[in-house]
Amino acid sequence: MASISMPASQGISDLEYKRRIRAWTLYDWANSAFATTILAAVLPVYYSQVAGSTLPSPAIATAYWSTGLSVSLFIVAILSPILGTVSDVMRGKKRFLAIFFGMGIVGTGLLVLVDSGDWLLASLLFMFGRIGWTAANVFYDALLPHVAREEDRDSVSARGFAVGYLGGGLLLAINIVMIQLLPGTWGARLSFLSVAIWWGVFSIPLFRRVPEPPSASVKLAPGETVIGASFQRLRETLKDIRRYRELLKFLIAFLIYADGIGTIIEVAAIYGAELGFGSIELVLALLLVQFVAIPYSLIFGRLPNKTESRRPFYLAFILFNLGALPLVGIAGSRMLPSSITGMPPAPYASTASAAGQGIYLASDPRIVYEGEWSDLPVLAEELGSEAGATYRTTRDLSSVLKFKFIGQSVDLTYFSGPENWIWFVLLDGQPVPVEESGIDLTIDTYHPTIRYGETATISSIEPGEHTLELRMVQKGGGGQVGLASIEVLTPARQSNLAVIIGLIVAVELVGLLLSALLGKALFSGLAEKMDTKNGILLALIVYAVIAVWGFFINSVIEFWFLAWMVAVVQGGSQALSRSLFSVMSPAAKSGQFFGVFSVMEKFSAILGPLLFAIAATTFNSSRPAVLSIIVFFVVGGYLLTRVNVEAGREVARAEDAALLSGNNPT
Repeated sequence: MASISMPASQGISDLEYKRRIRAWTLYDWANSAFATTILAAVLPVYYSQVAGSTLPSPAIATAYWSTGLSVSLFIVAILSPILGTVSDVMRGKKRFLAIFFGMGIVGTGLLVLVDSGDWLLASLLFMFGRIGWTAANVFYDALLPHVAREEDRDSVSARGFAVGYLGGGLLLAINIVMIQLLPGTWGARLSFLSVAIWWGVFSIPLFRRVPEPPSASVKLAPGETVIGASFQRLRETLKDIRRYRELLKFLIAFLIYADGIGTIIEVAAIYGAELGFGSIELVLALLLVQFVAIPYSLIFGRLPNKTESRRPFYLAFILFNLGALPLVGIAGSRMLPSSITGMPPAPYASTASAAGQGIYLASDPRIVYEGEWSDLPVLAEELGSEAGATYRTTRDLSSVLKFKFIGQSVDLTYFSGPENWIWFVLLDGQPVPVEESGIDLTIDTYHPTIRYGETATISSIEPGEHTLELRMVQKGGGGQVGLASIEVLTPARQSNLAVIIGLIVAVELVGLLLSALLGKALFSGLAEKMDTKNGILLALIVYAVIAVWGFFINSVIEFWFLAWMVAVVQGGSQALSRSLFSVMSPAAKSGQFFGVFSVMEKFSAILGPLLFAIAATTFNSSRPAVLSIIVFFVVGGYLLTRVNVEAGREVARAEDAALLSGNNPT
């Protein structure tokens, strides 16, 4: 009979207890660098533009990337509950954490070798690193019940998320600077290496300070192996799942509402781009969420703490944000000048001599061709644009294309291939300089493989009536160029981020003042009812408001206020969910149960994006798709209200007691 001792958080000094908590939370700081740089910001773009540059199209690169993501998630979903159970039986949570942590670091660090055309290497290394990162998180989460006492788990879990947001955000900011300053692809490649180093160095305290949790009490029959006993135990748990009825109800609720949370995180940037917000505004908004989520994660972690005297103040501050952020954001978009708020300007209208806002196919009479041209029809599916468009080819160096338009920027859609020439770009008869380099703009349509639907944006300094002129420039071995369409883009939004951020800060200062003055008087009674489950429900109410407001937003100021609102609840909702799960699952089986929790997290990444895609396709707009996400918060929140947390906690305590005495109830 294997023995099981008291939880690792018991029987130690307060100083050692705090050191272990700091070491555990610091791992969040370490591994969040993978989430920000590898998963979200840098590697996806690098994969499409550099590693996948020799693939037939960017769509193929995206498909290969998504395939690697899905395969790695599937592998982890299969392995998590099995390895989690093995780690419980053989006392190996830190051992498995170290194995997958090593996989993640090696896969991530070797991404520094990926250069142009290395899409297969990038895919394999990314999958290797992603499996390591995701599986390591299972065992990291499983350490929570052994590191933190039950009464501290909400705040400790929240502290981990807060520290993670800070660490991941800081390294991402450093990596963005590296990409801007270093030549060629070295900025991105070294940023991948920096993630591996960051992850490795800041994980050392966890391996040094946090002890290996005790194993569960399991009697091995003659000839029985640890692996066999682990599978038997997992089968018994699944067979007797009715014993964990409340935990199962929570997992179903979590599966649904986490789907909504994940979808909002994943579609925020692309939704903002669809609304016409600039890339700088979007990137800065994402960084805003990363850092602003830090204090709010800590606030949510303290809300359920019965000994926290400032709970009315924290609750009042969150409720103030729930009301004030939408009201001030909407009012500001209507009352302040559009040059500050980023409201969309009026569209450019066509005149008798120039084309206004819209898409003009290659065959449109407003696109004038001089010289010798020939038409080459292309299938609409290959073209990736409207049916009936054609590409035009030429072998005459004197051939010129001219297009008069009203606006500031145009997008050219063209094809590239192995025998293609270069376009020399003129705007109003003058060469277009590339930023401040002094080099004249050209569009090189050469590519080793044929790719349809390539785009290039050409912009003037000021809006007005302009003449775009493209002249053919011979390239060795080349002999053709091809155009699909020219799109006159919508007027660029104008915004003042300094004023917007100043307004948000002013709102937050007012909220802090009112919460300090009135919080205790108005919200003491409600604060007493704020346990972990009600804290999650409060976050879901905020998310529901975000989904409704997201349907209506049409200005930069609203997008930033909305991003701040997401930051209020993003870390807290995830931290409290992890904590609530930990108190309703037996500590001696934390590996097994957090393996199941990991599986539910993976499946929660499926339904939300699917519903979003269906709604966006049906209505030809992402606005209804954003609104549809509210279904996950309403249904998930309702199911969460049906969970009896105390009953689930008692089952977990009874099982731990039985395992401690050697009598396994299952």
